Amino acid sequence: MCAPPTVYRGLLLHAGDNPIELCSLRHCVAAGEPLNAEVLREWRAKTGITIRDGFGQTESSLLTVNFPTTEPRPGSMGKPVPSYDVQVIDAEGNALGPGEEGDLAVRTKPRRPLGLFKEYVDDPVANAAARRGPWHVTGDRAYRDDDGYFWFVSRADDVIISSGYRIGPFEVESALMQHPAVAESAVVSSPDDVRGEVVKAFVVLRPGHEPTEDLATALKNHAKSVTAPYKYPRRLEFVDKLPKTTTGKIRRAALRDSEWDAD
Repeated sequence: MCAPPTVYRGLLLHAGDNPIELCSLRHCVAAGEPLNAEVLREWRAKTGITIRDGFGQTESSLLTVNFPTTEPRPGSMGKPVPSYDVQVIDAEGNALGPGEEGDLAVRTKPRRPLGLFKEYVDDPVANAAARRGPWHVTGDRAYRDDDGYFWFVSRADDVIISSGYRIGPFEVESALMQHPAVAESAVVSSPDDVRGEVVKAFVVLRPGHEPTEDLATALKNHAKSVTAPYKYPRRLEFVDKLPKTTTGKIRRAALRDSEWDAD
């Protein structure tokens, strides 16, 4: 079974406190957007099956994955597929070391790897943005750990810069997902006169929880306790559902645009 995290979250929400019986299912893969660690843990607890998350693009085949021969690290998008040289690079195209956040990129020189596209047709601006020396730049921010596992931070254009701090939405969303009242969350930037931008969270609640000011405060404090204090959502809005693409990806750009257009 290959599905976006939205599908796994929906199945877990439908199951409630009951186990999920999937006797014919042997393997699960997540695709389309990052898989929250809490979803992986809950799915494994209710089904006995581990979801193996990976990362790829329309422009490529799979670039990184949690292989069946390795133990997945919840929240990680795994290790590079052998046919690709995947690195985290800086603005000058230098490969960064473990723990350093940068742009996720694939080496294309001296030889372009099989499975990676050649170029965007008739779009020199997009081609220039995707090239940095010998690298194809994916447009995603990430870092790798000491063991070579890659960790998604955000799309480059989704990064929130608040009072000089760079904040990746996915980490804040994952923190909120750890709270028992939260079914789904999406985090975007919101304009602020003092900080330039602040973190705003849109939250869908699980059944049995009411959208109150007290719960909003509790969720903010929860996020503050499991991430760096400056990353918590200073604004939080309860919604019935999140905007999604036809493939189940959360449309953060639509939420972000609504915040900035409203200003």
